[in-house]
Amino acid sequence: MRRHHRSRLRRASVTVASAATLVALAGPAHAAPAAPTTTAATASASAAAAAVDYATWQKDCRAVMDQALPYLKERIARAVPGERQAIVLDVDNTSLETDFGFSYPQPANRPVLEAARYAQEHGVDLFFVTARPGIIAAPTEYNLEHVGYEVSGLHVRGFLDLFQNVAAYKTAQRAAIEAQGYTIIANIGNSATDLSGGHAEKTFKLPDYDGQLS
Repeated sequence: MRRHHRSRLRRASVTVASAATLVALAGPAHAAPAAPTTTAATASASAAAAAVDYATWQKDCRAVMDQALPYLKERIARAVPGERQAIVLDVDNTSLETDFGFSYPQPANRPVLEAARYAQEHGVDLFFVTARPGIIAAPTEYNLEHVGYEVSGLHVRGFLDLFQNVAAYKTAQRAAIEAQGYTIIANIGNSATDLSGGHAEKTFKLPDYDGQLS
């Protein structure tokens, strides 16, 4: 078993922000910058998101991860000598309950955390690739580690990345992880932009209910 990664953050220096502040700074997690929408369209989208039932979301997440965990156990068990295995995870409504955790730190998405913990306890590194901007990298990493994830790497968008297609940005981050010598055995997210573009042996899509969740 590998030595657990420890947070590189100095806890005392973390500025605790509200979840609402983090989400406002992050902007839409799975969409490229878009033109301003009308007030009516924004209200409609908010109403749709509010209609998503938490219990149903958790049940649907559990159904996906009930398929992912057996795969991870089998794949981890057949690692070849010297293979550096990694899992890539999205953050919002994948690793964390962004649209349901109205507090900071935001709660972990339990079905995902359980699978991630199994992986990290068996020597797999966890990388988080998110469309959140770099300005909230520190509180995001603190949040992830606070709820139980071991963060081997957190990829957030720099200024120039904000003008890039989100799917292309996330694909490039996975390619960069592979370039470090890792085999990405699984890629887990709740949006097509999290999973398209390859650079993972297997993908697992959590529900976003046609974009109702970020």
